[in-house]
Amino acid sequence: MNKKRASWILLLLFIILGVSLSLGIDRLSLRANSLDSSISYDVVERSHYKIHTVTIPHDSNYAVVPVVSGELQSIQDFVNQDKGKVVAGINGGYFDPINHKTTSFIVEDSQIVADPRFNERLVDNPDLKQYLGKIFNRAEFRRYNCQNEVQYDIGLHSSPLLSNCTLNASLGGGPGLLPQNTSVAEAFIAYQDGKQIRDAIGSDSLNARSAVGITPSGDIILAMAAQKPEMPLNSGISLPELTDFLASLGAVKAMNLDGGSSAALFYGDRVIYGRVDREGKEIQRPIKSVLLVQEMK
Repeated sequence: MNKKRASWILLLLFIILGVSLSLGIDRLSLRANSLDSSISYDVVERSHYKIHTVTIPHDSNYAVVPVVSGELQSIQDFVNQDKGKVVAGINGGYFDPINHKTTSFIVEDSQIVADPRFNERLVDNPDLKQYLGKIFNRAEFRRYNCQNEVQYDIGLHSSPLLSNCTLNASLGGGPGLLPQNTSVAEAFIAYQDGKQIRDAIGSDSLNARSAVGITPSGDIILAMAAQKPEMPLNSGISLPELTDFLASLGAVKAMNLDGGSSAALFYGDRVIYGRVDREGKEIQRPIKSVLLVQEMK
């Protein structure tokens, strides 16, 4: 074999080796991308509602953070206050639209920043006196720091904290939906002599509703069920339907959030509102609190 031919063969071998290495790198790159955890957004439409969901994987670089405002403001305003870091959000807990005070406990940076016990329109309401103990012990979404790892949980306000963990933030709502419905324990529903005498949020009726759920692996699901504009008076979802839907997505813990005109979800640089008026137009109501999905530093 002459030197010229040997050089061509050697060059050909280098080319083949280079292509193989390149393909190998491409395969590794594709494999890495396929394992990369990212937020997902989905829409499920049925005859009488459309549910928008945002799922945040437990191993992603995002945190679900409760945020409260002194005055009512739109969900877009909440997002704009931390623009660039917020990728998703959903309306939060209950509030009084008259005095703008909370009816739900909210904790930020391990401090109570919203306390329903100081809402005079709530505590001085004679119709609610007998229920106050239960109202102050409603379900809440909690964010913990557990030895430098973030963990989430849902339980009643009186539930003990996770061991070896620090409570960083929480947002009250209710009722708890999974693993069981706690509407009676939280005074959303009340009975007397076997007859229902109270249903504060029309649990079995169709309405726009919002909720948050947690899967066994720790993924967080934000869900907002919107009414249909073409069916303004007969659309939405009931609380039992919403519970079944969250369970179908794998949630084992879930909590209802404020609904109706407050129901709203932010994703993809737009806000989706849940409630519509009689003409089918979206109702954009200012709210007291939100759960925001923020990129962690």
